[in-house]
Amino acid sequence: MKLWDKGVSIDKKIETFTVGNDREIDIHIAKYDVIASIAHAKMLEKTGIITLNELQQLLEGLQNLQQQISNKTFVIESHFEDVHSKIEFELTKKYGEVGKKIHTARSRNDQVLVALHLYYKEQLQEINTKVELFFETLLTLANTHKDKLLPGYTHLQVAMPSSFGLWFSAYAELLIDDVYVLNVALKIVDQNPLGSAAGYGSSFPIDRAFTTKEMQFATLKYNVVAAQMSRGKSERTIAAAFGGLANTMARFAMDICLYTSQNFDFIAFPDELTTGSSIMPHKKNPDVFELIRGKCNKIQALQTEMVLITNNLPSGYHREYQLLKENMIRAFIDLNDILDIFTYSIQQIHVKEIDLSDKKYQYLFTVDSINNLVVGGMSFREAYQKIGAEVQSETYKPDESKKHSHIGSLGNLCLDEIREKYPK
Repeated sequence: MKLWDKGVSIDKKIETFTVGNDREIDIHIAKYDVIASIAHAKMLEKTGIITLNELQQLLEGLQNLQQQISNKTFVIESHFEDVHSKIEFELTKKYGEVGKKIHTARSRNDQVLVALHLYYKEQLQEINTKVELFFETLLTLANTHKDKLLPGYTHLQVAMPSSFGLWFSAYAELLIDDVYVLNVALKIVDQNPLGSAAGYGSSFPIDRAFTTKEMQFATLKYNVVAAQMSRGKSERTIAAAFGGLANTMARFAMDICLYTSQNFDFIAFPDELTTGSSIMPHKKNPDVFELIRGKCNKIQALQTEMVLITNNLPSGYHREYQLLKENMIRAFIDLNDILDIFTYSIQQIHVKEIDLSDKKYQYLFTVDSINNLVVGGMSFREAYQKIGAEVQSETYKPDESKKHSHIGSLGNLCLDEIREKYPK
């Protein structure tokens, strides 16, 4: 069944190519198509296009379908083009002519659009909830390990003393920036496009303000052409927000992979969180963090894909928009999984004591030595040259009595201030 069927047969090869895997993808938005159909049916009755009795039948049928979707018994068989044709078929099979009225004053285009808006809105809120849990986990770890030294690196060379508190809270504060952008994406999709029909509105006396309130959108996308053109724009915005969040987590995962290696040996995880080698029995591989890194990098590529599919398309609907759904929905699923597993795993981190007697850390405190000389009255340039000469002649030794003064100051992490910054 196709909503656009006019009684003319279509070449099977063309049908297979144009339908693609919509049936499989549409399972993810079935719930939201029913929500939108319920709001649409109520609006049709409110404006006198259908009767109260017809509305009650449609609501009964749609609620039954919603129950099937919740129970995971809802199936889109191969002879249906998509979820929209399946839902209309089920309503028509049970209620006859009444079921055929559900499509009045709307197009498949705005059915897809409003279902995606509802899906994006709910899923972005879920992502936000999981980011906040990750954020709080990192701040807790920062507070727990605020006084533990972590050698700081620049250019992958030993640089200056840092702390695990700074490391954890740095990534926590970066998440705040990511949430700002996620909230922008949420605001963009929180606009009701239903009623734009094929992109040029409807001559029926529809009430778009009613459906906006019914579906709990913050506002209406007033211009019907703009509503249709938001397809692609919404996806590009979400993909950009996802890219920022994925970048933060990919870099964090990279740090973890680096710091668990024997060459650094700063942190460890329980054996049950690591994997092994088929020929090297000693291996404890950080596969979970490598997969997080790889999946996050894949998500960062999504924005480019969304741009290239939709770039320079003229106004109105184009079938390329169908290609946006699959990887967009896949990104939501992957990002949810990544946040779950990252939060779960990082809670089990073991922070090790750093052996400062190791020769590779002999110059970790040169900046502190310079600063101590400056505090004692020497100019910075003279102090820099003095310590630099000691490094070159291999006579440099840090002042043991003041060696840990810098580490103590790193304990002031401003965790309360960082938490206060988090978007409410």
